[in-house]
Amino acid sequence: MPASRLRHRLFTLGPWRLLPTPTGTPFTFGYAVLLCVTSLISAYADPALVHALLQGSSTDVAHLVRAPGFVLVGSALWVAGGVASPFAIGFVLVLTALERRIGGLRTAGVFLLGHGLATLATEVPVGLAVLAGHLPDSSLHRLDYGVSFGVAAGTGALAGLLPPWLRVPLLAGFGGMLLQDLLAFTDPMTNWGHLIALAIGVAAWPVVRRWHRRLLHAPHLAEHRPPS
Repeated sequence: MPASRLRHRLFTLGPWRLLPTPTGTPFTFGYAVLLCVTSLISAYADPALVHALLQGSSTDVAHLVRAPGFVLVGSALWVAGGVASPFAIGFVLVLTALERRIGGLRTAGVFLLGHGLATLATEVPVGLAVLAGHLPDSSLHRLDYGVSFGVAAGTGALAGLLPPWLRVPLLAGFGGMLLQDLLAFTDPMTNWGHLIALAIGVAAWPVVRRWHRRLLHAPHLAEHRPPS
């Protein structure tokens, strides 16, 4: 076997395929770098400045009414819990695997769809409950940010591209973790959002499978295909 083919084969099968690269998974790589920068700001900048930045990009009801597009994007620039949190690690692993299978723009689409729809599905009822007098006005300003909804949607979508022996334990393990969080009732609105985002990803299976087939038949993208 020629040395070039051997190197390519080793790269294809190596564990580093789980991590993003600038050429193989540019969307995930660039996004991960951006999240590292904002995490450093969150950890080391003046607390008052950090609070102002998080408050300004929060997808609470008050901000969604005034500037929905801005806060839906801005809230996804921060990682709740830092870069060592489970959802931050899941972001790297899930989006890398998904991008290798459907491409960067489509991975971004899945992420944003889950992030946006799950946010609206959890915040709109809060706004209606405040209008009906069932929740206090302070609920309109609840701090809400992070990438977890997008990661949950990406996990659901990725499961549809995996063989059954990987798909079933992934959905069972991740879904079970989300249900356990919901039953703990520490943050039910966010927990429901995670389950909704996961369902959005699962509902996208027909589309992501079609995208995956198209990528497999694109010869110029062969080097980015996931190992079979």
